[in-house]
Amino acid sequence: MINMIEMLINPKKAERQPWEMFFIGLLYSSISLLLVDWIFLKDSILSQYASILIITFATICSIPFMFFLIKLEEDKETKIHTEKILIKEHGKAIFALIYLFFGFIVAFSFWYMVLPQEITATNFKAQIEQYCAINMPYNFGKCVTQYGVKNTVTGKVTSNIISTLRHFLNILINNIYVLIFILIFSLAFGAGAIFILAWNASVIAAAVGIFTHASLASLHVGLMRYLIHGIPELVAYFIAALAGGMLSIAIIRHEFSHEKFWHILRDSVDLIILAIVILIIAALIEVFITPSLF
Repeated sequence: MINMIEMLINPKKAERQPWEMFFIGLLYSSISLLLVDWIFLKDSILSQYASILIITFATICSIPFMFFLIKLEEDKETKIHTEKILIKEHGKAIFALIYLFFGFIVAFSFWYMVLPQEITATNFKAQIEQYCAINMPYNFGKCVTQYGVKNTVTGKVTSNIISTLRHFLNILINNIYVLIFILIFSLAFGAGAIFILAWNASVIAAAVGIFTHASLASLHVGLMRYLIHGIPELVAYFIAALAGGMLSIAIIRHEFSHEKFWHILRDSVDLIILAIVILIIAALIEVFITPSLF
């Protein structure tokens, strides 16, 4: 089935009709979750890592598309020399990725809500722990237990009173760390950054499920709550993934002595700077705007 989809959906077509990637994201994430539940959930050992296996399978499904998309963008660097046109062309790829991961978020959120709590707690164990570590570090054990996860992680208890500025800096620093890991994965593995991106999509989905108390009727409210700042964050991560991936391909081709390598390097640095600026804006939205709306 995946091979058939790859034949129907390719990077060039995805750029022309990016909305189709939303349904591909729905399919990839649903197949990954159902496959893991069917094969591994009854295994006493592997079931403990179901939350990571789901992301792994979603990554495996997405890597062929991601690889060819990055290659397509790198080829544009050698053919287009007008910065304005180049940014517009990169924007097409970013929109395709946004739709793909929006499909991931919606599907993961849906399955979080419709499956029994004990299965959901297994499928999203790591994501729930990540949510609690960010939002309730002062009462981590109670938080994970509340959402059906056995507390096997010990952590420091911190004060519940955190200044707004401190909260903003914590979020921004965490997002910058994610950006750095995406760059490293992109440079080392080309399309490997897809794993971290898929992980972030699943964490957002778990947050949506927790915020809505697993109510499908409130799914749209939960999506709005987290996508207001989640979309800018994902855009920044996509930009960084494209920048690292293009640079990785250029390095593999040993184009150091060629002028186009330095053109790609300069463009990649510009994209990374743009990604950091967007992350700052996203953190400001998350801290100062989202709480006032929800």
